[in-house]
Amino acid sequence: MLKVAAQEEEKLGAALMGWWRGEGAARVLAHEGAALLLERAEGGVALAELVRDGHDEEACRIICAVVSKLHAPRPEEPPQLTALSEWFRGLEASATAHGGIFAVAAATARELLTSPQDVRALHGDIHHNNILDFGRRGWLAIDPKGLVGERGFDYANLFCNTDFKTAVNPERFSCRVNVVAAAAGLDHRRLLQWILAWAGLSASWHLEDGSMPDTALAVAQMALAKF
Repeated sequence: MLKVAAQEEEKLGAALMGWWRGEGAARVLAHEGAALLLERAEGGVALAELVRDGHDEEACRIICAVVSKLHAPRPEEPPQLTALSEWFRGLEASATAHGGIFAVAAATARELLTSPQDVRALHGDIHHNNILDFGRRGWLAIDPKGLVGERGFDYANLFCNTDFKTAVNPERFSCRVNVVAAAAGLDHRRLLQWILAWAGLSASWHLEDGSMPDTALAVAQMALAKF
């Protein structure tokens, strides 16, 4: 599979894919300039299908297992990456403009970012469609953004997926929080804080793009209610 980076974050992600050396991520076969040649996912199962078939907990555990491999210590220093704090600047603007849940999410993000725990190279866009079935090689990640920050952040985006109905179901949300906290070895409350911070940031991006922030806002409110 050939991928050509069009944006700076994709270039950072390409370098990160190479650094992972196929451990938890698709193997890089060749890399020149903005072009990245990756092994192809040939398995026949999709995580979104597992969720639709009633196996959401299994999908969550698969995601957690993959992210754990990505976060594992490596002997080499990682490539140049974007600080997680840079991403959250947009949330501060939304907090000033809109207040409400955006302000709460921004305050939560500030608290997390000023006291990071377990800082690692981050994928930055973990969700059900970015972890694919590679057959004998198992489940592997693709399309990272190339960030560095607290590892708990990488688990937050999965709560806004796979679709609106799934993401905003309160019982499903609570179950996901319990499953992910246990599988990833995360503090329950801190995971909820990352979900709130991420969902607020995601909602602010939706507003900037002129798209609907409904899912992200609903997830942010559920996370806040669980503190």
